[in-house]
Amino acid sequence: MAEAAALKPMKATSDGIFQGENPLNSALPLAILQICVVIVLTRVLAFLLRPLRQPRVIAEIIGGILLGPSAIGRSSAFLNTVFPKQSLTVLDTLANIGLIYFLFLVGLELDLRAIRRTGSTALVIAVAGISLPFIMGIGTSVVLQHTVNRGVATGPFLVFMGVALSITAFPVLARILAELKLLTTDMGRMAMSAAAVNDIAAWILLALAIALSGTGSPLVSLWVLLTGAAFVLGAFFLLRPVLAWMARRSPEGEPVKELYICATLTIVLAAGFATDTIGIHALFGAFIVGIIVPKDGPFAGVLLEKVEDLISGLFLPLYFVSSGLKTNVMSIRGGESWALLALVVGTACIGKIGGTVIASLIVRVPLREAVTLGFLMNTKGLVELIVLNIGKDRHVLNDETFAILVLMALITTFLTTPVVMAIYKPARRGAPYKNRAVQRGNPEDELRMLACFHSTRNIPTMINLMESSRGTRKRGIAVYAMHLVELSERSSAISMVHKARRNGMPFWNKRRNGDGDGDQLVVAFETAHQKRAALIVLPFHKLHQMDGHMESLGDQYQHINQRVLHHAPCSVAILVDRGLGGAAQVAASDVSYSIAVVFFGGRDDREALSYGMRMVEHPGIALHVLRFCLQPSSSGSSSNNSRSDDDDALFLGEFRAKVADGNGSVKYEEKAVVGGNKADIVEAMKAAGRCNLFLVGQGTPCVPLSDDRSTDCPELGPVGSYLALPEFSTVASVLVMKQYDPTAKHYDLVEEVAEVAVEVDTPGPTTTKGAGTMSFRDD
Repeated sequence: MAEAAALKPMKATSDGIFQGENPLNSALPLAILQICVVIVLTRVLAFLLRPLRQPRVIAEIIGGILLGPSAIGRSSAFLNTVFPKQSLTVLDTLANIGLIYFLFLVGLELDLRAIRRTGSTALVIAVAGISLPFIMGIGTSVVLQHTVNRGVATGPFLVFMGVALSITAFPVLARILAELKLLTTDMGRMAMSAAAVNDIAAWILLALAIALSGTGSPLVSLWVLLTGAAFVLGAFFLLRPVLAWMARRSPEGEPVKELYICATLTIVLAAGFATDTIGIHALFGAFIVGIIVPKDGPFAGVLLEKVEDLISGLFLPLYFVSSGLKTNVMSIRGGESWALLALVVGTACIGKIGGTVIASLIVRVPLREAVTLGFLMNTKGLVELIVLNIGKDRHVLNDETFAILVLMALITTFLTTPVVMAIYKPARRGAPYKNRAVQRGNPEDELRMLACFHSTRNIPTMINLMESSRGTRKRGIAVYAMHLVELSERSSAISMVHKARRNGMPFWNKRRNGDGDGDQLVVAFETAHQKRAALIVLPFHKLHQMDGHMESLGDQYQHINQRVLHHAPCSVAILVDRGLGGAAQVAASDVSYSIAVVFFGGRDDREALSYGMRMVEHPGIALHVLRFCLQPSSSGSSSNNSRSDDDDALFLGEFRAKVADGNGSVKYEEKAVVGGNKADIVEAMKAAGRCNLFLVGQGTPCVPLSDDRSTDCPELGPVGSYLALPEFSTVASVLVMKQYDPTAKHYDLVEEVAEVAVEVDTPGPTTTKGAGTMSFRDD
């Protein structure tokens, strides 16, 4: 009677402590406390595991285990207060609602067209990566059934063990690849393609296992399978046209109607109800709906954005706690149980890694890449927990077997990141190219530029800058536009990469309503190399405000600009945007800008002047070159950099002879500065008059012009840092240029091999193309 009274249903809300009630005896305040405890604990663990580059799912699994009877939950006072038995039904319901929508998100991430286009290499790897561990899992199940998991039906247990050991957690793998910045590499593409095939096969096998685990006759299991197959067909032929109709009525550039979002989310729940009624779990219905949602256009992306943060951040961690409350590591007692844990972990690793490596070597994947792929495909995580929880709920797995398999999933997933970081260093093979700077031996060669932006606010100035750089040469410029997007664990960021891959190498990723301000950026050098770019143009990490001041977007923007500046395989320019040409694109015939080049000497200043020489070919450009001749003071010593001085003199002589002389659009002026006097330099630059754009070198041999703030932006150099200050100007944009130095150490993300044949698209003289979202490894 006491037990029955203790488990009586809880009322929804509390009357409050002033009415003499304990809020924790009511369902709603208790659920709020549980959610807060779970979120705080898992986020703290994720922060602690961040240096190990572990995905958040590891922290969530560990957090769930810690809150369960394995650790904190061993305290009956804590367990009865925070997670009493009568509250577990509400907790499990909330967790499963979150899981339903998460599986819907997983389905949204999967593109059946991409799977159909999966090459034979990925298909062979996927089949081998499922078959060998499935067979070894069946063998392991025989051992477990005769030791710690006695008394269960043989058939369902064999299938559950085979699925548990052969599965690859597609969503967790995607997030590990995103964390390691491998999602857009050849390795990442192959792993994701194989994992997608593996994921579909695993869910089919799991449906079979659930059908076989029923308590009825074999005829009932057959009816479950046939009805499930009928549901899938009905979803494709009946639901898909409805979703496609809503997607067609949600064009780019227009907000998706709230009715369509609500209808789709309701369809997810209805599909979950249908599959749960059939007997193959509500998750399958949500997963199928996610798969059949059209991936073209903004519709799928908006669904991701509406759902992912609430589900992944708030509800999904509850599922790990729900699982952790069922996991009692202390049930693994004695040498036999720990030996079985080692057996299961070893079998899972040998089967999955071994099968993947053997298949990879057969299809001529190099050994290091094959081993890396094996560890990536051995990722378990959330999908594994789903399989295990279903098996436990169906009484196919007892407490000890369940705990062993949960630890196996945790260990194998935890090993993935450090092992991959240790053995695999991505370097794409590509053919070398020579024109890596604006200054080159043959100025008639085409100038290939990679223009980067992270929001629509950067676009007008970028376009106006490119328009001003056309010149009059036979072979003008080729511009590739790159939208910089953070490769995070968020489903929307990963979905962008999938969308971008559909036609080979992805190009310009359109964002709903054109805003990408919420997305941080990640830059890569593969695109610059593949496009034979001579110049990468990056936006400054500060935005110009109406009052003239600059507002920072965050240190991460600045740090990436600095890394690109130091390691890029070509010249780099950072654009301080103060509205060159205004807030709209200026037509070619309306371009009318005054450009000033501040020249002190050195390779970077020569690069800036080379770009100015190209710009002044445009009839609407006026160029003012202000050369500062630094003279030593009476007590100072003369410069010993004679080689650089000779290069400067030769370059300036060529500029004056071929460009400046007889050209009314060019003004050349020299200023002598004794001892690098800052006041004289600043006065001369201010006397140059109003201009629209300053071109300066990043490594110019000049003393810092601002005592207190020049070090705030070292990537701009001593002159650029001063020109970017509002005290100097609030209207003139600044382009700080750093010339490619072949003698410097560069980031070797692309291994240059002369015999590699690479087809480089060569657009017309003024064509603008888009470049894809790529990743920059920040280790």
